[in-house]
Formats: sequence, structure tokens, C-alpha cells
Amino acid sequence: MFSNFYVQQRIKKMELMRQEGFNPYANKTTRTISNYNFLNKYNHLKMQSSDDTQDCTQNKEIESIVGRVRFIRLMGKACFIKIQDESGILQAYVSKNDIGEDFLLIKKVLEVGDIINVSGYAFVTKTGELSIHTLTLQILTKSIVPLPEKFHGLNDIELRYRQRYVDLIVNNKVKETFKLRSQIVSCIRQFFEQKGFLEVETPMLHSIPGGANARPFITHHNALDVDRYLRIAPELYLKRLIVGGFEAIFELNRNFRNEGMDHSHNPEFSMIEFYWAYKTYEDLITLTQELFAFLFKKLNLPHSLIHDELEIDFSQWHIIGYKEALIKIGGLDKNIIDNQDALLSFLMSKHLKVDKSMSYGKLLGEAFDEFVEHKLINPTFITQYPIEISPLARRNDENPNVADRFELFIGGKEIANGFSELNDPIDQFERFKEQAKAKDAGDEEAQYMDEDYVWALAHGMPPTAGEGIGIDRLVMLLSNAKTIKDVILFPALKPTKSNFDIILSQDALSNAQIIKEN
Repeated sequence: MFSNFYVQQRIKKMELMRQEGFNPYANKTTRTISNYNFLNKYNHLKMQSSDDTQDCTQNKEIESIVGRVRFIRLMGKACFIKIQDESGILQAYVSKNDIGEDFLLIKKVLEVGDIINVSGYAFVTKTGELSIHTLTLQILTKSIVPLPEKFHGLNDIELRYRQRYVDLIVNNKVKETFKLRSQIVSCIRQFFEQKGFLEVETPMLHSIPGGANARPFITHHNALDVDRYLRIAPELYLKRLIVGGFEAIFELNRNFRNEGMDHSHNPEFSMIEFYWAYKTYEDLITLTQELFAFLFKKLNLPHSLIHDELEIDFSQWHIIGYKEALIKIGGLDKNIIDNQDALLSFLMSKHLKVDKSMSYGKLLGEAFDEFVEHKLINPTFITQYPIEISPLARRNDENPNVADRFELFIGGKEIANGFSELNDPIDQFERFKEQAKAKDAGDEEAQYMDEDYVWALAHGMPPTAGEGIGIDRLVMLLSNAKTIKDVILFPALKPTKSNFDIILSQDALSNAQIIKEN
């Protein structure tokens, strides 16, 4: 594993440190200030003289910083080092006159990628750069693997995801994306807590997978000697809590679906689901708009965003019915979408994967996915979903063929799904039976029968509305990420045999970032 030439060279330098009595993996360190705060605190010095020859330690406040070496410029008995911590990059000036004989060893062993502790005082170089004048320097961690000089020059783009730790070191934009993700999640929690919602946790291992039409991951519980399923959604457990008397709850956690991967799907993903007793899906439409307004204000985002080269106007929100969208947005003929046989023939003529076994609602769903979804750029709530593809939603009182349900689409992608919950236990039982028939007929995504959930409903669940929002897709939207892999720290990838020698030989290495001047 460590046979690479460049790695061996670094290991020799690590051994030299030990021979000279220095621990290449020191534990104790001091830090008084971050790089960002250092630059802010001493920014006023840039207005004063930048003549380093007049600097002295008298009346200078000593600061201690830590970070990873990103660049070294050697100049005989002195050097400049760029040091990166989480907050930013700061330049350090190191001279033999200040640190004595240790300078010679540091000059021999210090390399880009090493983590160091520097103590000194603020000054401004003759070129006008605010820096730290080093009085002591300690190597905290010797890096034995060189960093790529230009990480995005890698031939294998997936290496960014396989070695995210390197991606984060060398690409500050990636780090900022995940900081934004953290802020988004924090703001969402804050919003619901301010609205009086209680955060809860429900099981990750289910005896019966439910709450969504999806294929589950299966595992085995050895102690109980039974199969268990990683949850595809927390919905049925959350609604059990509504039965139990909670009136406003949310859960922000992981779901798992054993399905395909693409630019907007990862088998392990984050969602928030929230349930609100004595409310309807119309109330959730309003709440969702309030949530976005809250996020945009807290994150200081403009009302017009660019995502995947599309301009999205968040000042205009639209609501349109399912069939109306097929006609007005998808361009389908009303006579076709109102007739199951005509719709089937039309979809088959377009070479979609449909057949006679599919229900009318399922066919409408296939038509929507093909002809409408990608055209929904500005925020759009699609309502009046076919009841056949809404097994957990309440039937509409005026039209029993549709559900009191909506989905929110932005930038051509589904962002949220919500509905007035079905609380009729007999109706729910019959719909579960229809789902079971579909599963027996080969629909792997059809839902399982969950009699315990039906029994919970039989105790009485108040009128309730519930919604789920995909966190990963939301972060993609607000960060202008083109793939879900860019907003998940460690996305799912096809396993490959590691070949670290190939990885190191693919790029110009960080040794090139050490510049020597006579």
C-alpha cells in the first residue's frame, strides 16, 4: 500500500524527524485564533507600514494558528508557507533568525499536505500581504501521501467522491456546499420548532416496509431470527404517533431505497417528513411556501436562482391539477388522457414501458413523468393525483378518483410530496389489498400490507396532513449542484479495487508546489 516512490520519500522524511527527536504525529498543541479571525483582527495593519525590517516583537500580540500546508516558497534562510484551516488560508513567514537550527530540519522535512502549528505575531509583507511572523513552528502531522496539484484535473472524476477527504482539502467550493447544507438543515429545524412542531425519531429497521412505493433493502436480525427492512419512509410510524395524541411532529433523517442511481437519486438519502393534525393538504401548500420564504431570508438568497443552467423565479408559485397539467404543459389531447385504452395506445406508440396490466392511474403517472415533469421549472404544485398512485392519501370528497394530494416541482424535479392523510381504516385496508395484488403481479415497488398500521387507524386518527421534502434535492437546488453526489459527503458508488499507485501517477503532485529561490 505504501510502496509508491513519492510515498516512500515522505516516509523517509518522517523517519528523519523521529531520528532528530521530533514526533511526526504530535498530540498537544495550542491555538489562539483561526485564520479567518486572524485576518480580520489584524486587517488594520495593512494601512500601516509594510516594511518588515522595522518589525519587532515588542508590543506585538503572540498568536498561535494551526492548519495544513498548501504551498511553500523557500528562499535560502527563510520561507513563506500558505497554511489552510477550515476558515481560510493564512501566510506564514519563517526565518532561521527566528526559529534557530530547527529551521534546517523543517526545510528538509516540511512538505505540502503536512499539518503544522505556528506561533508568532501579525505583520504585513513588503508586497502588502497580512501574514504571521513565525517564532515557533511544530509539525503536528506528517502527511505521507502527496496531494494532487490540481485535483479537478483527475482523469477519473468519481475519485472526487471516492476520496472526498482529498476533495475537501483542495476544493474550497466543495466545503462551502456542505456548510450550506448544514445551514439549510439547521434552518429547517428552526422553522418547524418555531411553528410548534416536535422532532421525533422512529425506527430505521422495519418488520414491514411501508410509507412509499419503493423496493427495500433487506437484512437479518440474528437474535430474533427474522428479516428486517431498512426503512423506505417513516410515514406509517409518524402517523401512529398522531393516533397516539401528538398533533404536530417532524422527523429529519435517512431513508433507504434499493433502486437505481442517477444524478438525482442515491439509495441512502435524507428527508424531512412532518404531520399536522386538524389540517389539510391546502394548509401544507401554504406552510411549504412559508418554509421556502424562511430559508431564503435566513440564507440571504435572491428570489431568482440559477440551477442547472435554468433560471428559477421563486416569486411566482403555481398550482395546477394533474390532468390539466398533462393537457396544458404536456401537450396531450384531453380525449386521450380521459380514456384508458387510448392512453395506453398512445404511450405504447411513444415506446414507453407500459402494458395492459397497468391501472389507469399508473398510466397517467407514466404520461406525467414523460411529458410534464421536466417542464416544471418555476415552483409548481401539482394537485388532484390519481387515487391509484396515492395509496395513503385521502380521497377527494367531490371526485373519488383523485386524492387530496400535491407534489411540488422545481427545476424539473420533485422536491416535496404531501397530502391529506387517509384515516378511514377500512378504505386503507382495501387499498393495501390492491397494493398486495399489484406486488403479486410483479410490481416490486407496490406497498406491503401492514395490518398493525390499519389497526392503529381503527383507534381513530384525527384529520391530518403530512408531507415529505427531499433534503438532498433541496440542497442541490439551492447550491446549483448538478448531481446528488455533490451534496452527499459519501455517496453510493460501485465498488472498485483500490490502486493507489495509479491514483498518484495520474496527476502532477504537490511536490511541484514547493518553489525554491536562491
